[in-house]
Amino acid sequence: MTEYAADHEAPLNMLSVKDYFPALTTKEQKYAHFMSKASHAGTRIVLRQVSHESEAIFDLILSIHRAINGEYPTDDKDVTLYLDYVSQFLSNLGNYKSFGDSKFIPACSQVTWVKLMKSAGLNPSDKVVTKNCLYETYHDLLVNGIYYVDDKVAMLGFPADGYVSSYYLGDPISLEDMKLIKAEIFASLSILPENTRIKKSIKDSRFEIYVASVNLTNEITKQYPIEPVKLSNGFTVIFKFGDHSDSLKLVVKYLSLARANAANEIQSKMLTEYIEHFQSGSSQAHKESQKLWVKDLSPIVETNIGFIETYREPSGIIGEFESLVSIQNKERTAKFANMVSHAETYISMLPWNSDYEKPKFNPPDFTSLEVLTFTGSGIPAGINIPNYDDVRLTIGFKNVSLGNILSAAAKSSNKFPPSFISDEDRPVYEKYQGESFEVQVGIHELLGHGSGKLLMETEANKYNFDIEAPPLGLDGKPVTTYYKLGETWGSKFGALAGAFEETRAEVVAMFLITNRELLNIFGFKSREEQDNVIYAGYLQMARAGLLALEYWDPKTGKWGQPHMQARFSIMKTFLNHCPNDSFLTLEKDSQGELHLKLKKELIETAGHECVKDYLNHLHVYKCSADVERGTAYYVDRSTVTPELAQYRDLVISKRLPRRQFIQANTVLEGDEVELKEYSETPLGMIQSFIEREY
Repeated sequence: MTEYAADHEAPLNMLSVKDYFPALTTKEQKYAHFMSKASHAGTRIVLRQVSHESEAIFDLILSIHRAINGEYPTDDKDVTLYLDYVSQFLSNLGNYKSFGDSKFIPACSQVTWVKLMKSAGLNPSDKVVTKNCLYETYHDLLVNGIYYVDDKVAMLGFPADGYVSSYYLGDPISLEDMKLIKAEIFASLSILPENTRIKKSIKDSRFEIYVASVNLTNEITKQYPIEPVKLSNGFTVIFKFGDHSDSLKLVVKYLSLARANAANEIQSKMLTEYIEHFQSGSSQAHKESQKLWVKDLSPIVETNIGFIETYREPSGIIGEFESLVSIQNKERTAKFANMVSHAETYISMLPWNSDYEKPKFNPPDFTSLEVLTFTGSGIPAGINIPNYDDVRLTIGFKNVSLGNILSAAAKSSNKFPPSFISDEDRPVYEKYQGESFEVQVGIHELLGHGSGKLLMETEANKYNFDIEAPPLGLDGKPVTTYYKLGETWGSKFGALAGAFEETRAEVVAMFLITNRELLNIFGFKSREEQDNVIYAGYLQMARAGLLALEYWDPKTGKWGQPHMQARFSIMKTFLNHCPNDSFLTLEKDSQGELHLKLKKELIETAGHECVKDYLNHLHVYKCSADVERGTAYYVDRSTVTPELAQYRDLVISKRLPRRQFIQANTVLEGDEVELKEYSETPLGMIQSFIEREY
């Protein structure tokens, strides 16, 4: 099972904010401290969402470390492999990779765990202390939770298909179940599903929808039904409140303390809505918090919390708990502010007419942030939220670029030269990779996710487009599809929505990275510098698409990561859908090494043309809710052909461990807040978790 083994000696980075935190005022430091505490209080929620066994593994790891006081045998190779697993587990907040959605297991033997457990005063026959654990004893947890893996258990997906998802409980739930619940419950009753989990009982012909809340009963009866709701298949649905109640009590406690240190009235009101959301389970309160969050412009301490991204739930509508606490990087933010001021001009250059764009672009807040705390299964390089379509349309959104994530991600090592890049291209690639990536992330978040208008019914028989003369589709005829009342982008496109939208945003970045005025904003003044940034950007995207094959399962044809599915589809477009078929090729050198050969002189002609065509298709299909044609088109573009599948084993053979991030802690001593950072080692990673409250 070596293919599932945890990464060995993965690079670890401390997300340092020691150059930024001391510059905050005492009030700002306290606000950051309490928001960070609220964030960490949600750790167990993420663990429960990743897999049924993750919370119990977490408790076991911390129990061992506390009991032996962090004193592991230093000359035992198996213990080193154990620590590799622990570090990766804590970095991902669970035993499935946040980037890839595949299970990983320890490379050490089970005997190593038993030895460490006994050193900590635990026996395999002892009962697991974690509440609601599927496994009764630590032996069961080891054998069936930590180490067990097969082709199905290795992947997240619908339990009815044999895969794993802890968003669902009880009897195995299927895609058809979720389609029915989406249509007849969430859409029909105008209930937002992000903060739920679902349990199925075949015996009782019933679905129970668990709502995350401190309250154990429904105290918001105007938003959620009290009586069971009958579905067309004969099942009934009931709502139960109090999911994650213990964790959310702690979240609410620290949000209340943070509110006393808010910078302004908008922040205070935002926190009031957050508290109501977590206390009662009201999804509408969270939407209200996001309306206020968008209006809290350029705060020195930026935060966001909730059930946000829906990538990992198989039907694509339930959100993972996520919380960000960060400090503004003023120098980088000034650069992004310049891009925002010109955003409307750049959006007008995108290859669709005004029917598919918002009539007025509300300039968003776009800040560069240094991450203090990020609770979630993985940390992105940039964020564009909120994800509520109506809020984005009527009020706006924010873009954030996470500076210390970008800086760490761009680090290269001479020990590991970039795979599939030729010696000829390596100097330019390595010099400009990080800078090009920063430009790409900026465009992706602001002009990618920030562009477009969904054609929708906004109220009964009211539309945000001319229903009598709809916009023209790709075939030159008026479109016949749109988002009906209660439908959203996620509910229509389901599990494909994440990859589809990430592709659209990435292609916007490829389309606009060739704009030299935009590159000038980022500080690239000379033609030579601009050429190198453009080339590194396209080469980086092509390489990412090739590396994406690792995240595709050849046995099932299933993609495990939406961003990688996106990048693969773009590489495939470069290879197979460019007017000049020599634009991108895969070639072997005299030593048999595979290299990406990208013709620099074709980027702004044939390359740009194929990007334009791809982008236009993705955008029109999304905006017009054309699920049938949009799905068929995108599945074709992201399907791995036999010709490309042959490279997967080679890609895996050159796989490098994914970078792991260690986060700081803050400690309140009297009226002073102390920042604590840790060594860039597995022990530093574990210690950072030991010193938190869950």
